[in-house]
Amino acid sequence: MPSSSRQVALITFDDVQVLDVTGPAAVFGAANDAAGYTFYRVHILSPQGGPVTSNCGLAVVTRPLASVKPGAVDTVLVAGSSRRSLQALAQDRDAQAWLQRACARARRYGSVCTGAFALAACGLLDGKRVATHWEATDILGRRHPAVDVDANALYVEDGRVWTSAGVTTGIDMCLALVARDLGDAVANAIARRLVLYARRPGYQSQFSTVLAAQEKADSPFARLVDWIRTHLDGELDVASLAERAGMSPRTFHRRFTDALGETPARFVETLRLDHARTLLQTSMALKTVATQTGYATAGRLSKAFARRFGVSPGLFRAMHAEHAE
Repeated sequence: MPSSSRQVALITFDDVQVLDVTGPAAVFGAANDAAGYTFYRVHILSPQGGPVTSNCGLAVVTRPLASVKPGAVDTVLVAGSSRRSLQALAQDRDAQAWLQRACARARRYGSVCTGAFALAACGLLDGKRVATHWEATDILGRRHPAVDVDANALYVEDGRVWTSAGVTTGIDMCLALVARDLGDAVANAIARRLVLYARRPGYQSQFSTVLAAQEKADSPFARLVDWIRTHLDGELDVASLAERAGMSPRTFHRRFTDALGETPARFVETLRLDHARTLLQTSMALKTVATQTGYATAGRLSKAFARRFGVSPGLFRAMHAEHAE
């Protein structure tokens, strides 16, 4: 047990996206419960302190930035908000000075969603690869050309800088921070407690294949997409899927491709390989990963995986394990 808690500063302001604050706070709080002691001490801060009204009308109780010494903070995270509020923060010289001092001394710092704009305005993201909400990636890149914006990732770690795409991805990023500090067992326990479907890795795209398909598809295909997602280890050939959809194979192939923009085979392979990447982060044997993702042999999985991602499953697993150390 450490002699003192690690101080976490969550920076907020009026019109903040409330989940950008409460999501990370819930993860760090749950980490304390899982660890059995107060490993993290969370401070919800704003430039002036006092109640801050979130974008959904909920008030968040905050303390002023000045109440916490910059040198005492282990982790600094800036929440996302409207462009107007972010501009006000960027023009607040005292707030900027506090952020610059705190981030310079912190073990790590970053943002959730559009909070990246506040850090960029302080020059704290220059030369760094970062994530932000997909609606804001182009704007961030144009406004701050020294920042390397990753338009797809859920969250990005670049040295001491951690940035996430926004809203629920702040939870994913903070689970990764906890895993780095306290181990995967604690992070997994938190994910179970928060009833998350899965811990999502940072490289995963902001654009969920399943969600995009459900959004595009008409009602029969939307239901079918959800069924496919939960039966990746079964027979998912065109004939089987067409029968389930109540169509002839030829009609099904045409209508599915028109609705989703890719063939049934390509769509199924995408879901299977995405699931394989998640399973490869565990100690599960490659043969078992292949079975659970619908591949007859580990060799067939390896061939499809290398064709899609340019690396073998073994190398992908080794790279992920090395990055986590």
